Amino acid sequence: IYYIKPTLCEDEILSNGYINIEKNANNNLIYAKNLYNTDFKSSIIYVSSSEKIKSYTGDKRSFIGNGSLSNPEALDKLSLNNENSLGKDACIAIQLDIELKQFESKEISLILGGEENLVDLYDKAYKYSNMQNCKMELKNIKESWNKILDKIQVFTPVESINIILNSWVLYQVISSRLISRTAFYQAGGAYGFRDQLQDTLCLKYIKPDAMKNQIIEHAKHQFIEGDVLHWWHKETNKGIRTRFSDDLLWLVYVVCEYIEVTGDTNILENKVKYLNGEILPTGVDERYDIYEESEIEEDIYMHCVRAIDKSLTFGKNGLPKIGSGDWNDGFSTVGNKGKGESVWLAFFLYEVLKRFIPICDTKKDIERSQKYKKIKEELKKSININAWDGRWYKRAFCDNGDVLGSIENEECRIDSIAQSWSVISNAGDNDKKYISMNSLENHLIDKENGIIKLLDPPFNKSKLEPGYIKSYLPGVRENGGQYTHAAIWAIIAEAILGFGDKAEEYFKMINPIEHTRTREEANKYKVEPYVMPADVYGSGNLAGRGGWTWYTGSASWYYNAGIEYILGFKLRKDILRLEPNIPSSWKEYQIRYRYKSSVYNLKIKNPNGKNNGIEQVIVNGQKLEKKEIKLIDNGKINDIEFIM
Repeated sequence: IYYIKPTLCEDEILSNGYINIEKNANNNLIYAKNLYNTDFKSSIIYVSSSEKIKSYTGDKRSFIGNGSLSNPEALDKLSLNNENSLGKDACIAIQLDIELKQFESKEISLILGGEENLVDLYDKAYKYSNMQNCKMELKNIKESWNKILDKIQVFTPVESINIILNSWVLYQVISSRLISRTAFYQAGGAYGFRDQLQDTLCLKYIKPDAMKNQIIEHAKHQFIEGDVLHWWHKETNKGIRTRFSDDLLWLVYVVCEYIEVTGDTNILENKVKYLNGEILPTGVDERYDIYEESEIEEDIYMHCVRAIDKSLTFGKNGLPKIGSGDWNDGFSTVGNKGKGESVWLAFFLYEVLKRFIPICDTKKDIERSQKYKKIKEELKKSININAWDGRWYKRAFCDNGDVLGSIENEECRIDSIAQSWSVISNAGDNDKKYISMNSLENHLIDKENGIIKLLDPPFNKSKLEPGYIKSYLPGVRENGGQYTHAAIWAIIAEAILGFGDKAEEYFKMINPIEHTRTREEANKYKVEPYVMPADVYGSGNLAGRGGWTWYTGSASWYYNAGIEYILGFKLRKDILRLEPNIPSSWKEYQIRYRYKSSVYNLKIKNPNGKNNGIEQVIVNGQKLEKKEIKLIDNGKINDIEFIM
């Protein structure tokens, strides 16, 4: 018996009673549709097999009976009851009778799929009832993935790092974040503006076209005022317009990253239409609606300009206003009255301006370039004067004057992303960057449970009312657990400061493989050992337990942290540099990079036990004057040594 529990919407409780299943005996399949869900076309799923379906049921209660899912009552019956699922707790179970002679083996296919119409559905079921077609498709899929994943392969002294970087995190990003846009704990299928843009960051060396396509797709979901949809469903044109203050800036960030890596400035000339939509009135933080394409069209450069200009609203401390949340959605009431400011957003805006100003210069947009330079300089002053708390940077200023991320607080005394981005953006004063990262290490890194907390202490009973983050239990998700996205930024900051031993230690520490080496550890962690989790619980008896897996952001940033910031692989157009930040104990490691028809075998030797710095680059026994490689599509295998 093959059994599934169909949902065909966001939540199985919502779809119960509305799923209709039918058997098509001629095509040997059962198909199902959610009659209540009219928004999405791709809502016909089917179950089939290379063997004849003897019986079926759509009634989960009938199937399980007085048993359980691990031992359903249906297993004791000669056949299933051939009942529909309408009005019931739905399932799809099919019974196959397979007879084997002594020592005989047999291959069968079990097929689960989804199509927009019955004609395509029948065709696919028929195709994969043939075992040879199944085997060929499996072979094609493996070859397709290998072609993607084999582009960069790393060989370090730490096997768990090799395993996670050489296949799993890229697979997670492409399959879960870009193709399906869904995960086990959040069955959404939507495009998130900041989410999918960041998800493409890890593909800049692997599939840069995917990055470009994402930029253009997201630019289509920006309003002429500069703000954007927080998320949307492409199938329905429905999305949510909000007052989140960071979403729009991720468009600029990823455009800058794409141009730096590929050298493709032509993307700035792509013309994209804006969305039509009513501006949110005062007191309204969000609106979910249908938003149609407008007739107003501008190039990507101007889309970036409008995003930046929309962000240039500052509070009394000279920091950008946080709106109804910044990267941390849970800070939903910090500044929704129009006064609250975000310290992290100040660092992020500084980074965006720093990277976009050279693009303004390239476009000969001198007046705008000068304007942005002045704002950037003033922003740095405001951050280091008004946001410094003595040992670390504050996190935010609330509408009512409360401060988040201060030593004076009972809760949320320190938040990690203000510290890490002081380094990533280089907007923090030099001494303050080192002091703040030392504070992050002292207060937020929990080596016993192998996590890096987002903030501490968690919100619970104090007078602070930052928003819905406080509805999470202390230590859960954003409220004082490890939010992996932010944990990786802390690792990147350590690498930028040159602390290779710490960067690799923390990188290895949050690797899910390292949380599941023993039965005891696996029982504590509880989720998949091959997927970067969105969060890991941070306190009480749940400390160290994995949260939402297959989720956005963390896998992409983890890949970048490993490949670019620790192993030091930096590609700018066709120029390759190595800027490692590794443990002094590593004697050597290797990277294999496929560049078009060529293969570059990079061997990095560390005879003097250094953390960073390349002293020599040797190609075919010849030492290069410049410590960089001009990549050539010569169809050859090129062996290169980098001596630290």
